[in-house]
Amino acid sequence: MPAEPDKLPDDLEPAKAATPGAVLFICGMNSIRSPIAETLARGLLPSTVYIASAGVEKGEPDHFVDEVLAEVGLKRISTHPKTFEELEDHYFDLIITLSPKAHHMALELTRTTSVHVEYWPTPDPTLVRGRRSQILDAYRDVRDNLKHHIQERFNQAI
Repeated sequence: MPAEPDKLPDDLEPAKAATPGAVLFICGMNSIRSPIAETLARGLLPSTVYIASAGVEKGEPDHFVDEVLAEVGLKRISTHPKTFEELEDHYFDLIITLSPKAHHMALELTRTTSVHVEYWPTPDPTLVRGRRSQILDAYRDVRDNLKHHIQERFNQAI
């Protein structure tokens, strides 16, 4: 039977980007952006992918994070922020940085290794002032933008 006219034979289909085996999300203090990204990625990526998060410095847990994750049915794995040095494993195929300080640190850490580093500029929602609802909206924006980036980067369906 002849091939469908609009479909390429399987051996000519464009190759899908390989999903990395280990992904690290880094932000300033591992309190907001990287824990949200880690939690979302764990829910969106295959369980075979090792996912972690860390901060350049160690921050304090942020309860708005728990609130905006609960709104989408998720709960973060670790409530204790940690630095890169505190991670159990330091081998990653991909490091995604979410702040300028984190990006600079990741580039320094990977100068002599073949780890791929990507920078996803993500605003700090703690800079938003106003009513509680306005602050929560800033956290929701971070959550929703990170979800979009993860889905786009790893070709995950909505």
